[in-house]
Amino acid sequence: MVAIDNNIVRDAIEVAIGERGEIGVQVAAYLESELVIDQWGGLADETTGTDVDGETLFPVFSNIKAVTATALHIQAERGLVDYYQPVAKYWPEFGKYGKDKGTVFDALTHRIGVPLMPVGVTPELMCDWDWMVGQIAEMHPLFEPGTRSGYMAYTFGWVVGEVVRRTDPQQRPFGQFIQDEICEPLGITDLWAGIPSEVEPRVARLTNVPPLPPGAPGLPPDSLRFRATPPEVGTVQEVFGRSDVRRACIPGAQGIMNARSQARFWAMLASGGELDGVRLLSEHRVRTFHVPRPPSDYDPVHGRPHHGTIGGFHFAGSPGMGAMGNNPLAFGHNGAGGSLGWADPQHQLAVAIHHNRMVAHGPPEESPLTPIGAAVRQALGIPE
Repeated sequence: MVAIDNNIVRDAIEVAIGERGEIGVQVAAYLESELVIDQWGGLADETTGTDVDGETLFPVFSNIKAVTATALHIQAERGLVDYYQPVAKYWPEFGKYGKDKGTVFDALTHRIGVPLMPVGVTPELMCDWDWMVGQIAEMHPLFEPGTRSGYMAYTFGWVVGEVVRRTDPQQRPFGQFIQDEICEPLGITDLWAGIPSEVEPRVARLTNVPPLPPGAPGLPPDSLRFRATPPEVGTVQEVFGRSDVRRACIPGAQGIMNARSQARFWAMLASGGELDGVRLLSEHRVRTFHVPRPPSDYDPVHGRPHHGTIGGFHFAGSPGMGAMGNNPLAFGHNGAGGSLGWADPQHQLAVAIHHNRMVAHGPPEESPLTPIGAAVRQALGIPE
């Protein structure tokens, strides 16, 4: 193990808060299966002056997609799911209006044609798993599954999660599957897709992305983002700060966790699917997770091309992943607002960086978290 200079990361957190507008930050990193960085700073709640500590839980939105994808990979590992079979084989109600052609792989890679939220969705309805999967099953696809990309900002979690739930011999709620099959075996104590009520006082308060100033460039006029993430259920404190939303299983968009727990999850992947003698996935399977999926020329939700991996993750250079650096063998996931986590199997490195000031996904040099990711690698002697 290399000598670790934790002052480098501590200084980067202080700069992010003092000079780059951050409010509260948590950073954790595993190297060779050991927790080597676990630092934080700033405020969990500006309105009360509550400090961030190591136990603070952050809403990290789509970071949970990585856990949801891993749950699916576990089912594939067990022979319960075949990536190239139709989703409708496992969830017959889904196979309507041409969606019968959509495979599990199409869902995992955002190419199954159902990126939009149901018309009339509310926070209360979004919390109702049965209502959501019923509405998705009745949707007409925007395009023939497998032919284009349509980023499933929210719907990813219900499609993938329902396949896992339907193939689970115990038919457990998906949030319980995550706890039983991922968190408990790995000793992860604070990673949730639907929190228990007793941990809610530890959840950080979000500060919303400020509105765009007049004349600022916005989304392309044909973008479907506001149908994929309607304002009624948008990624804002007024929605995701609600107790009912925090406690619901929304596994494409509602991850609540601390950095050390998310980093431990990625440490399992950075170590080839095994951590501390507990193996969840084969090394061969994990070695494929950084491989780019079929390219898309344009994603109507993002308003630009969307490039992910065949495992359901993001790779270096993806929007919002600047803190991960440039290693083509690394893979990870970010979420609305900027929090992110990743695995670098080449160096057995796993990192999570959380914050509560929502920012847009811009170029790496504009992200307040990019220097923190660089500081982690510098502190551990890992090249960019």
